[in-house]
Amino acid sequence: MRTWFITGASRGFGRIWAEAALNRGDRVAATARDPRALAALGQIAGDRVLPLSLDVTDRAAVVAAVDRAHEHFGTLDIVVNNAGHGLFGAVEDVTEEQARRQLDTNVLGAVWVTQAALPHLRTAGAGHIINVSSIGGIVAWPFLSLYNASKFAVEGFSEGLAKEIAPFGVKVTIVEPGPYATDWGGSSSIQATTSPAYAGLAAQMAAIDAATPQGDPAATARAILELVDTAEPPLRLFLGDTPLPIAVETYAERLAEWQKWNHVSTLAQKLAD
Repeated sequence: MRTWFITGASRGFGRIWAEAALNRGDRVAATARDPRALAALGQIAGDRVLPLSLDVTDRAAVVAAVDRAHEHFGTLDIVVNNAGHGLFGAVEDVTEEQARRQLDTNVLGAVWVTQAALPHLRTAGAGHIINVSSIGGIVAWPFLSLYNASKFAVEGFSEGLAKEIAPFGVKVTIVEPGPYATDWGGSSSIQATTSPAYAGLAAQMAAIDAATPQGDPAATARAILELVDTAEPPLRLFLGDTPLPIAVETYAERLAEWQKWNHVSTLAQKLAD
């Protein structure tokens, strides 16, 4: 029996993974802004679930929640940084408050949880931190620039973190889902007001989004359970069959462009003759 700490567990991936962990007999500290949304988890697992009220942007509250979970269960094994939301809007149209909230939640929230959990994991000499990114942490699209920025940041933060804590026996995996029918683009998202200059492109992107097949989020549970049961988990893991082809095409384009412009790049390496 292992103990999970999952942020954003009231719905979406966080809820599905919490239920999967509980259904197989594990213990879960499940967090949400409104803990009433977690009440049904108690019907699954009784005292194997600890519902916690948490806003991940509040660092002091994060530390208190992680410490409480560790004290309650006596251990922490798997930490899932899942809390986050989408921000839709052109860069020019996004407000300062929206931009700050996006980065505070999606990036710094994961940093605060990680900082709070690491002392416990290091002391135990084991543990697995799972940071939820996205295919949008590899490639960016119009009207998702700030969301993409947050997930690109999660990718870099996680990669550096993995190298820092490997000597302590603690693993890190960046989970990168493709499109799934979660509430990420629904009521949990933030929509910037679109100015007339971007209305045409916004309509095009909305049509593309509406035509994009959405995976079943429940199908991800099996992959996550296999991931945490793996002795040597990967640093990165796609969810679904959509991300890999996108990543292959994206990196091929990037390599081609870097190679094409390498003659200019090398000008910065030495003084002209």
